[in-house]
This record gives sequence, structure tokens and C-alpha cells, in this order.
Amino acid sequence: MQAAVSEYQQLVLEITCRNILRSTAFYRTLGFELVRAEEHFAELSWGGRLLFLDEKPSYVPPQIPAGNLRVMVPDVDAIWERCLQLELPVYSAIENRYYGLRDFTVMDPDGFGVRFATEIPALTK
Repeated sequence: MQAAVSEYQQLVLEITCRNILRSTAFYRTLGFELVRAEEHFAELSWGGRLLFLDEKPSYVPPQIPAGNLRVMVPDVDAIWERCLQLELPVYSAIENRYYGLRDFTVMDPDGFGVRFATEIPALTK
């Protein structure tokens, strides 16, 4: 069966934000690339995978993340140090997890989690 769209467009996460400029800046600071920006919408990418931001100024963020976006990276400790230097709000500190990843989660300005992770070789084989 042939896919209707490319694998990079097949599954895209779109999240709501209160301020498109603030949220776009946050994700760009983490290393996402800006693909397209409009007045109330932005399209970003990480390794060719897409993330959409949709501005709704009346949005009320949750107290804990309703979900999170996992980003696999070669060196999670380097990203962790960068997030600490930027003083980003940490939801879950860096740790080796039972499921074979070393990861951590920071909160975006609207309460969505961004989890960075690296595989732990001894636990994933």
C-alpha cells in the first residue's frame, strides 16, 4: 500500500500556545528549525519531523504536561546542560530509566512537555 503523503508528513504534532512568538523562540532555542511562520501559526522541524504551533491567546495551560514530545538525541547530557543554563522549567530531571533511555522533560511556555532522550546501550540490547 502506498502512503498518501511522505513519512515526514504522516504524523505531525500540533500544539496550542498562547503566544506564537514566545513559543517559536522557545522551540528554536532548543534546536528546532523554523520552517514557516504566519501571524498565528508556526511550523518547525527537528530532523525533518514536523511540529506545528497554533496560537490561541485564551488557552489555559495545564499544571502538569498533558503529553510530551520525545526527541531522540545522540548526547542527552549536553542538551540537559543547555536547558539548565537557559533555566528552563524542568518537569522530570535527567535520569537513566528502566525502559532503556536516559532522559529528561522540560516544560514549554504553555505546559507541554519536551522530553529529550538517548538510548542506554546496556539496557536496549
